[in-house]
Amino acid sequence: MPDIRLTAGTIEYEDTDGDGPVVVLLHGLVHDATVWRKVIADLRTDHRVIAPTLPYGAHRRPLSRPPTPDVVNELIAEFLERLDLTGVTLVENDCGRAQTVAARHPERLARLALIACEAFDNYPPGLPGKLIGAACRVPGGVSLLVRVLGLKPLRRLPVGIGALTKRPVPDAVVDGWLRPLRTDPAVRRDFRHYHRHVRRGELLEAAQGLRRFDRPALVVWALEDLMMPRVHGRRLAELLPQGRLVEIEDTRTLIPEDQPELLASLLREFIADTR
Repeated sequence: MPDIRLTAGTIEYEDTDGDGPVVVLLHGLVHDATVWRKVIADLRTDHRVIAPTLPYGAHRRPLSRPPTPDVVNELIAEFLERLDLTGVTLVENDCGRAQTVAARHPERLARLALIACEAFDNYPPGLPGKLIGAACRVPGGVSLLVRVLGLKPLRRLPVGIGALTKRPVPDAVVDGWLRPLRTDPAVRRDFRHYHRHVRRGELLEAAQGLRRFDRPALVVWALEDLMMPRVHGRRLAELLPQGRLVEIEDTRTLIPEDQPELLASLLREFIADTR
């Protein structure tokens, strides 16, 4: 897997190469680029797909600059610039950083796709988000949380992965997500720092900026989501000047895990229709 040294530190990323339209996929907390593995396998036949692993706890290289949501926003913008990516379809699931990037740094974007993600005042989202926030404020809390999430019989509980997917994620994938937090104190330090510097108003500010994002935008929401309110999908699609909303059944927040084929099809159609 290639890596790139940015101002905040070195990050790894997957790049399928190719001459097709450029799609950049951003993941959520305590996940890495593997959450997109099935979507990448589908889209790579006719798109160049790039999926960075962001410093959200599943990253294997601690940053040289402690991460915050604002640091990650600038890291994503710098990543697009350093790889000289243009005409990008920026796609994000679970986290909400793509909204701020689109509002502040739209110059390299041709399209935006928001997939069941944090928005408005839902930040951090749901019971798992609040539990993570609490763990980051208590000494030893992150280590305890990771040990609990790592217990295979507990992985379907609604305070962990069970809140995000209707179907079990393969144990090998979940183990890979949790390993850096479990084994590397520097990654745990990054994780704590990120959560202790959340600005609750960030995504409300981003929403105002999205009103000026005058490019095609797709909002995909999960009808059975336990984390992201259904009304937020509608609100995002309405405030984006060229927004369109698609609601999907039989999935929770991690649509790339629950409905990867359908999601890849929606992204392919969206890109083809707006070229």
